[in-house]
Amino acid sequence: FYTYNDFIAATKYYPTFGSTGSLDVQKRELAAYFANVKQETGTLQYIREINRNNVYCDTSRGIPCPAGTKAYYGRGPLQLTWNYNYDAAGKAFNMNLLQNPDQVAQNGVLSWRSSLWFWMQNSNCHAAITQNQGFGATIRAINGGECGKGRETQPAQNRINYYKNFCSQLGVSPGGNLGC
Repeated sequence: FYTYNDFIAATKYYPTFGSTGSLDVQKRELAAYFANVKQETGTLQYIREINRNNVYCDTSRGIPCPAGTKAYYGRGPLQLTWNYNYDAAGKAFNMNLLQNPDQVAQNGVLSWRSSLWFWMQNSNCHAAITQNQGFGATIRAINGGECGKGRETQPAQNRINYYKNFCSQLGVSPGGNLGC
């Protein structure tokens, strides 16, 4: 499902992804993005969240959860969740993801695009890396629930380890502020 060609097609919507700042910053952004993708998807094996019992519907922001619609559990490389995120991404893409969130799990380009939208526009992950806030800020933005008190949970530590590994493969220092 997750193909290189679909990823490249999706990046065309976000030309500053992986191309902002110095070459080291660009490498860190790619490492950070793919470290989080690796954790979220179990190394690109999961398209949908394993536990699909949570509906992830929060109407307090004025975004409904239409009757008969599937739950807003995670889908795609960064596991887009919550009705308000599907609504916002759908509006950005000029499509109705609120009514049909499963489109993110059915179209490879859309799947990558939704994760890049979240990374670039909805979560400040791009800014966290390009403005030297550190990898830990991406963990908090994507899944702050993994941040324990005083030390990282195992999933957060996995992300850090994946990030360090990708940085090593890309020949760049991971920088500071790695943890939550």
